[in-house]
Amino acid sequence: MTPTTRRLVCFGSAAAVGGLLLHGLVRLPSFGSYRGPYGDVLNATAVGERHATNIPSAVNFDYRAFDTVGEEFILFVAVVGLAVLFREQRDQSCEQQQERRRHISEAVQWVGIGLFGFLVLLGATIVLHGHLTPGGGFQGGVILAMAALLIYLLGGDEVLERLGRRASIETVEAAGAGAYVLIGLSMLAAGGAFLENLLPLGQSGRLNSGGMIVLLNVATGVEVSAAFALLFVEFLEESRKPPREPS
Repeated sequence: MTPTTRRLVCFGSAAAVGGLLLHGLVRLPSFGSYRGPYGDVLNATAVGERHATNIPSAVNFDYRAFDTVGEEFILFVAVVGLAVLFREQRDQSCEQQQERRRHISEAVQWVGIGLFGFLVLLGATIVLHGHLTPGGGFQGGVILAMAALLIYLLGGDEVLERLGRRASIETVEAAGAGAYVLIGLSMLAAGGAFLENLLPLGQSGRLNSGGMIVLLNVATGVEVSAAFALLFVEFLEESRKPPREPS
């Protein structure tokens, strides 16, 4: 393909996408108005039917839980593909890597340790209370992954090597993604439909309410946190590659 053809394809595609975006912006409803009945129906029925006070989580992990399988595996496949691509291109010789040590003051380390505990607690709380308050497995999983990045910022390359080579991040990510599917298969084996809730719903507003929504939130949180932690490790490892010598 010639450069002129590339430019024509690029500008033509950009014009088409820009036109669609502009059309969508023009047709947006005014602030405060709501045209569709879907949200109104869910607000009126979801709490009574699912005993979950966070309606988006009830939608994601119950009403359309099968769609969330696809969303979760999009992230899973994307991270695995990036890891495979980076590892294929990366020079595996440890002797060629430049060892860099950073001095971190004791005060910064203590503050980092405190922030690490806070991030873990906050992420776990958002995951476990995803059916009650805004949040869930996706949001809490990202926060838990931030705690892994904080460990690297405090410990440097030595901790990075432990995270990348000794900890089984890939196994945890696969376990989280597989647990979501296994929960659906267990419901199927119990006589229901795939991902149909057959567990007790509990009392609305309590931690044990919502049936299997809690379990799916936890599985998603495990997969998302491990996926982003693996992303951090791969990008940081890529940044430590020795520069290529000019041929």
